[in-house]
Amino acid sequence: MILPIDLYGNSVLRKESEEITADYPDLKQLINNMFETMYNADGIGLAAPQVGLSIRLLVIDLAPLKEDNPELAQFKKVMINPIMLEVSEEELIGSEGCLSIPGISEDVPRSQWIKIQYYDENFKLHVEEFEDFKARVIQHEYDHLEGILFTDRIKPLRRQMIKSKLNNIVKGKVDCKYKVVR
Repeated sequence: MILPIDLYGNSVLRKESEEITADYPDLKQLINNMFETMYNADGIGLAAPQVGLSIRLLVIDLAPLKEDNPELAQFKKVMINPIMLEVSEEELIGSEGCLSIPGISEDVPRSQWIKIQYYDENFKLHVEEFEDFKARVIQHEYDHLEGILFTDRIKPLRRQMIKSKLNNIVKGKVDCKYKVVR
């Protein structure tokens, strides 16, 4: 089932998310719905707060980028209750967009390398290291669980320059090709 995506301005996007347990109601269905919602919106990552749930759950599938980056073809993850264990001091700047902030892309600094602990959809514990683009996408989605948006990480001058676009999203003056909650 395709879920509506919460847009910039909705308070759920600013809350720190709560951990869940393996007996969270209809967890498998929620994960499937999140993937379906993400695919429908042409996204590569989606965090539970973006679908109105303040829980520590995110999904990522980088397969849509395999044509340009074959190494991303098999990168599909469900991360439950992730904890960032380490991040590199070295940062890389890259362009990011967000399904909750349609029509805006900005250069965002992110750690080049991360080490993260999480549970998969079967509640099996993983501790893994990621770098470059994979690390960027995970950090972007992880931020949603902390109530942080990519626009919080851009330079103040850039944030000021996009302020009217952000205000238009809050006012509902944005066209989306997917279901949204304004």
